[in-house]
Amino acid sequence: MKQSSLTPQYVNFIPEKLSEGILYICEQYRTASHKCCCGCGEEVVTPLTPADWSIRKEGDTITLYPSIGNWSFTCRSHYWIRRNQVVWAKLMSQREVNHVRARDRADKEAYIAIVNRRKKQQPVARPDISKSVDVSGSLLHQLWLAIVRWFKHS
Repeated sequence: MKQSSLTPQYVNFIPEKLSEGILYICEQYRTASHKCCCGCGEEVVTPLTPADWSIRKEGDTITLYPSIGNWSFTCRSHYWIRRNQVVWAKLMSQREVNHVRARDRADKEAYIAIVNRRKKQQPVARPDISKSVDVSGSLLHQLWLAIVRWFKHS
């Protein structure tokens, strides 16, 4: 049966058998799953990552972004989940699907490149130069010793 809405259900693990009309959300493993909203019975898995899908909680409702394009399924359904409501999209030609898939791949590759660049730019720990430089005879060191002695005797 075609779904017009989904009920979010938070779980520790995605169940082996999914029920119609339920959007299972596993925050620990950053995954959401549901049965295809067209009623075909296929299981839809949406990884919740910055490069895939994201969930926005609004009170008791959930918005899943971007849309769900089930173009690998026989049904080829395409819809959004906005505030628990299923919003159906128009059927897309294979050319349009290929374009969306290419854009998604490029977006994911760009995201991975940014993450890898950030990892390379993490600050390097600075060496403790106080152990490698002898400051015992310096004016600064003598001033420091004078201050320490003054506080000890006051």
